[in-house]
Parts: sequence; C-alpha cells; structure tokens
Amino acid sequence: MTLFSLLLVLGWERLFKSGEHWQLDHRLEPLFRGQKRFSLLRTLLMTLLAMAAVLVIITSLKGLFFGVVQLIFWIMIGLLCIGAGSVRLHYHAYLKAASHDDSHARDAMAEELTLIHGVPVDCNEGEFLRELQNALLWINFRYYLAPLFWFVVGGAYGPVLLVGYAFLRGWQSWLARHHSPLARSQSGIDAILHWADWIPVRLAGVAYALLGHGERALPAWFASLGDRHSSQYQVLTRLAQFSLARDPHLDKVETPRVAVALAKKVSLVIVVVVAILTIYGTLV
Repeated sequence: MTLFSLLLVLGWERLFKSGEHWQLDHRLEPLFRGQKRFSLLRTLLMTLLAMAAVLVIITSLKGLFFGVVQLIFWIMIGLLCIGAGSVRLHYHAYLKAASHDDSHARDAMAEELTLIHGVPVDCNEGEFLRELQNALLWINFRYYLAPLFWFVVGGAYGPVLLVGYAFLRGWQSWLARHHSPLARSQSGIDAILHWADWIPVRLAGVAYALLGHGERALPAWFASLGDRHSSQYQVLTRLAQFSLARDPHLDKVETPRVAVALAKKVSLVIVVVVAILTIYGTLV
C-alpha cells in the first residue's frame, strides 16, 4: 500500500498541488499562532500529539470497507505532507521577476526561498546565486526526499512518521517567518530536525554524489558519515554542488533552474529505487 499511495500522491502533487490548500503547514497555522511560549519540551509534545492523532485514526480505520477508507486516508496524509505547493509558486514568481529584471520582486521571492538559512550579508552575485541554488536543493529535500523517506521507512505506520516530520518542518518555517531567532532557538526545533534529517541527508547525498563528480563527491560523502557537527544543510548542499560545479553561477534565471532540474532528477532516481526495492521485497 505504501508504494501505491506514494505514486498516487506524487502524481497528484505534480498535476494539481500549486498552492496552500493541500499543505499541512498551512493547516497548522491556527495552532502555531496560539503558541506564546517556546521550549524543546513543548515542541516534542505538540509533535507527539499530532503523531498520536494520526495513529489513532489509522488504527480505527484498519479493515474498514476492505481497507479502502484507510488507503484514502494514507493518500490524504501524503498530499498534505509531500510537496511544496506554495513554495513552488514563489520559485516561479522569482523566475518571472528575474527574467523581467524586476529586482524588488526578485529579492522578495529570493527571501522567501531562502527563509530557513538565509543569505550571507554583502555577498556578490555569484555567491548569491549559489546560495539560492542551495536553498532550492534544500527545499526539494525538505518537501520531497525526507518526507518520502519517513513515509516508506514507517511501513504500516508511515503516515504517523510523515505527519511528525511535516509538523516539525512547518513549525520551523513558522518560527523563521514570524518569530525571532531567540524563540526559534528556545523551541529546540533546529536540534530535533538535525537528527531527524541525518539519515535522509546521507541517503540523498549518495544520489547527488553518484550524479556528480564521483571522484570528489564520494570521498566527501564517506567523510559525512562521521560528521556530527556540520549542519545537514551544509552536508547536502556540499555534495550537490559537486554536481553543479560544471555550471557557472552567473545567470539569474538559468542558475536556479539547473539546481531544480538536478533536484528533480535525484527525486526521480530515489522514487525508482524505492519502487524496485518494494516490488522485489513483495516478490521475495
């Protein structure tokens, strides 16, 4: 059921998900707005409550109408948690502004795309475009690759882990957009996601390493296995940049497009690998 649900979710997401309507982050905004105190314990409790609610629903739907209702619920959870509907709109708005030399709109959209990690102050155009590439690669990881990992690895309880990850992702984005760095630090969200992303980043990093300059990327990937201090953002984007090194960071339109094309290629490779492994495990 995991593979079938995943393929339906990805197909629907590509064709119809272009806004916030089917986005868990958007649905959680009323809950996030009500939070006035921030702590690691509060973040963990909110996440566990969200996961527990999904677990109760999955358990109650088990076997109902030959599993059809549970399958529909799986698909709905996947649609809410996988995909970057609103962020995709920001990306296309950036391309439109950049192609029309609208610097104000371009900077506004770039700020949205680099919300989590930002851009260094006083960087030149090449450095700015490189950071924008990194932000787009990270968005692809956060909204596609990491959710896919938790959905698949969870097996029969994939939606539970998927909602937990999506909740943390949405909470981090909300804090980055509406609160101070101090509140974000007090919430402990960065530390939780650091460890939640550890394995998915290494798995995605393999794909980036193999698609890029293997003689340079693979040693860097092996080194990352023992790296507990670098942020997962740095690990993933460092490996991805080996694949992007042959493309100069000069064109304000083509440079982000190259990064998105690479991210899509990696996503497709990982989905194909998951499908093959799932079919093989079913047959064996």
